[in-house]
Amino acid sequence: MHDVHRRNKQAPVPAQAFHGPEPAAPAPSAGPVPAADVKGAERPTIGSQVSHGSQLPAGDFAEYIRDTFERTILFWDTLRQRADNMLAHERAGKPPLLDFDYEVILDGRRFDRPANYALLRITRVGEDCLDDCLDPEKPPVMIVDPRAGHGPGIGGFKRESEVGMALHEGHAVYFVIFYPEPAPGQTLDDVLHALRRFVEEVAGRHGGRAPVLYGNCQAGWAMVLLAADCEGLAGPVVLNGSPLSYWAGESGVNPMRIAGGLLGGAWLTNLLTDLGDGRFDGAWLVQNFENLRPEGVWDKYANLYANIDGERERFLEFERWWNGFYFLSREEILAIVENLFVGNKLEEGRVPICDGCTVDLRRIQNPIVIFSSYGDNITPPHQALGWIPVVYRDTDDLKASGQRIVYLTNPHVGHLGIFVSAKVARLEHRAILESLGDVNRLPPGLYEMKIDNPTGDPDCRKPNYSVRFEERDIADIRFEYPRSGFERVRTLSEFNAELYSKTAGLWIRALANPWSAAALEWLHPMRTSRYLLSESFLPGQRIVAALARIVESDRHPASSGNALRDAERKLSDAVSETLSQARRVRDTGFEQLFSALYEGPWAEAWSRWLESTGRPVPNSAPTWIPAAESTQIEREIRPRSRATTPAQTRVAARGSRTPMSRKNLGHS
Repeated sequence: MHDVHRRNKQAPVPAQAFHGPEPAAPAPSAGPVPAADVKGAERPTIGSQVSHGSQLPAGDFAEYIRDTFERTILFWDTLRQRADNMLAHERAGKPPLLDFDYEVILDGRRFDRPANYALLRITRVGEDCLDDCLDPEKPPVMIVDPRAGHGPGIGGFKRESEVGMALHEGHAVYFVIFYPEPAPGQTLDDVLHALRRFVEEVAGRHGGRAPVLYGNCQAGWAMVLLAADCEGLAGPVVLNGSPLSYWAGESGVNPMRIAGGLLGGAWLTNLLTDLGDGRFDGAWLVQNFENLRPEGVWDKYANLYANIDGERERFLEFERWWNGFYFLSREEILAIVENLFVGNKLEEGRVPICDGCTVDLRRIQNPIVIFSSYGDNITPPHQALGWIPVVYRDTDDLKASGQRIVYLTNPHVGHLGIFVSAKVARLEHRAILESLGDVNRLPPGLYEMKIDNPTGDPDCRKPNYSVRFEERDIADIRFEYPRSGFERVRTLSEFNAELYSKTAGLWIRALANPWSAAALEWLHPMRTSRYLLSESFLPGQRIVAALARIVESDRHPASSGNALRDAERKLSDAVSETLSQARRVRDTGFEQLFSALYEGPWAEAWSRWLESTGRPVPNSAPTWIPAAESTQIEREIRPRSRATTPAQTRVAARGSRTPMSRKNLGHS
């Protein structure tokens, strides 16, 4: 008997909640018309100077003071409600935040090799059953959300989402979730085993038809590993904001790629996992996201305060997901950090899955669709596409392998906007789903997907918008970056991790226990800054709640032309710009520090010291393996069940190629 769940009614979340607020007109004043609005009447003024020497009308001052007082009460009441929602979500076990009804098909915790994953089938939208609306000729879609600190549900957070668009196009939709706590000792191999079972189950329910794999962010590389392993079981792979080339990026624009080097590698992940008694707290990852763009945090709260009447419910719904922190096992997080974020071994075919088995991306025969954005400072197009010139030497090599890779870029949307923006869902995601048949019919090669939408309306239907595929050369997406510096980071990370494990790590693991881990969990600043504002921890918040109900019953917002409201907006914009400039200075300094530590004379000195300890020194001038020779070797010694890389050779971009520019890549 399947577990059937009904979704909670949720308000839609606007795209600006994820990539910067858009100015919203304040609500009209509910009070009487001021005397100055009557033709010919004069308004009394006070001596305050607002801007450009103009005097402030006295009516504006009184109106603004009352509006500010009311907005302040409503603002703090919203933060109180967020804290209460967070604690209620914790008590409920942090279920997935889907705006659709679903049933649980498979629970990975019950497998012989348990993993904290489950397969859901979307069954209903509101009061409408889906069975009569689905097209049996279209393949099923399996959507997987990322394990990046948050819980699952962002791919189906609202009706205008990836889930909603897939249902709208007639696809049966399956959603892969994960639970807050990992299974004891859970590994990446256990996760891939569970995902493989899910793919087999979905295919079996649809006459053996392979499902479309839809991977968001960190789930993208999991889908790639799955596609490389499940020959013939999976259909097209759609990667949304998914990093596969972790060292690539633009200097001063993508600072997250150098964070591992500035922190000394993976030893810090070991430390945090030991303090968590073998679990890694996802709140650390969410904190990193917020630290990446401090002006974005300011804008989020400033937008809430300025537009409290219209943004309250949408803010609360998004924060319910944003503040639901999940855990990863020691084995998982160390494998991810050491092999992907710091080691960058995926594109080199050196990610170990089990004893003697690694993943080779050349084994993927499914068409791959890559969706990225230049407004995404977490997974820029460099990281989404940079693996292709490493895995395939040139375009002829790609064509000889029989692979089809299609990429689509957005010029401005932010990282989360790729998954949750209603406008993106209605245009890009719908276009991707509608074009999967065309992608399957493309001859082998590299293509850029172009969406021509002259109306600018994301809700328009064909033929009002059209999709075309322009053939590209792999040389167009070859990015240059200081590979030798990142290889030194990898070497130093391995040294530091081993040193920590044999020294301080022994004591910390001996002293850590479930009680100390629980104390550190609830003392994490990402939690305390939220739940301490709840009524449970701050009884005085009951007074704020009571005042908020009074204000809501008799709200007096300032008029749209209020001079003080305009001054407030300008001040908020100035603070945001100051934070943005400070962040750019910080990032530039980090880049310079990274270069000094890992690329200059100092880097050569400590590299020689590491060599004296018996560790290999990074090769600053790696060579290429001829594609035909590499492919022949793989055919001779690679097992069928896993991909084994026979010759472990690091691959670098050829000096004769030029890095891809935004002009070369193009925008959709």
